[in-house]
Amino acid sequence: MAVTHHIKKVKEGLRRGVYASEAAVSQGILLPALHELGWPIFDTDVVTPEFSVEGRRVDYALCHPANKPSVFIEVKKVGQQVNADRQLFEYAFHLGVPMAILTDGQEWSFYLPGEQGHYYERRVYKLDLLERDISEAVNRFERYLRYNSVCTGESLQAARKDYQHVSRDREIEASLPKAWNTLLKEPDSLLIDLLAEKVEDLCGYKPDLDLCVQFLNRSLKQEQITPTPSFDGRNSHPKPKKTNSQKVDQSLNGNKFNFSFKGESHQARSARDMLVKVFKLLAEADADFLRRFVSRKHGKKRRYLAQDKKELYPGRHDLAEEHSVEIIPGWWIGTNYSRSNIQQILELALEVVDSRIRSELLFNDK
Repeated sequence: MAVTHHIKKVKEGLRRGVYASEAAVSQGILLPALHELGWPIFDTDVVTPEFSVEGRRVDYALCHPANKPSVFIEVKKVGQQVNADRQLFEYAFHLGVPMAILTDGQEWSFYLPGEQGHYYERRVYKLDLLERDISEAVNRFERYLRYNSVCTGESLQAARKDYQHVSRDREIEASLPKAWNTLLKEPDSLLIDLLAEKVEDLCGYKPDLDLCVQFLNRSLKQEQITPTPSFDGRNSHPKPKKTNSQKVDQSLNGNKFNFSFKGESHQARSARDMLVKVFKLLAEADADFLRRFVSRKHGKKRRYLAQDKKELYPGRHDLAEEHSVEIIPGWWIGTNYSRSNIQQILELALEVVDSRIRSELLFNDK
């Protein structure tokens, strides 16, 4: 199926950070998707770019009949959706457009502006292309955005049915424990900071971020332990080859932070020092690496990498001054992270960097 092929291609591109601007998201992700869903993307009476609403503009209006919007779509850079829904809702309210979509290429939020409640309460569905299976993504695009279905009103009916369906609340309730356990197992840097700052408020001493991560790991009430099969030589299987991700994990779990690049050994004093050195080497070896990396979605409210160090810790200029390093002129990386966060950042870098260079970066797995 053409839609499936396109989504697979988009997921690969998102992981490599190739969509670096709103224009790239529009031309590389949105418009090809609309084309595969049957929309005549070259007919500007049907797929109208920069649709005017009281002197302001919506990125795209999908119209049926011609020049009568049925769907508004607002496009943002990858990871830059925050607070963009308010503007989109204002546009949709003014013209009574029944469906609105906000996307940065990776995340797609489908809204019914005419329903009640806050903005997030009127969101029918949130689709993250890197988190969801391709089959689920295809199903949602077909359900809400297929051209013929929008024209007949079937898409709107399906969205309203999904919005009102009680199973949504059951799914949310069932997902809460899993979401909480995920936060504890792979804690975001903001969660770790909040815990560290609360400890400091209570006792006057700020704990090390890695100590906070260890505490969160111990706090898990249930652990799934998979028995390790014994090796007796009679029914043996070769050990699976360690992936780069596993090697990063093992390197950061020890007390030595050694790695090699292009056959040359490098030593680091700490996980943070290793993070900085790896990024410097990758930036020097791959001229477009930093631009692609910054095009990826980062932390929930932080940027791991930026050209202005103030963007690394929004609202925390103290952290920006104390915990940032200029890896090459004009590019800054944050260092106020635990080992687990650093592992996530390095794994993200391995996805983005050129595959030929990736194979030359080896972490100490001893």
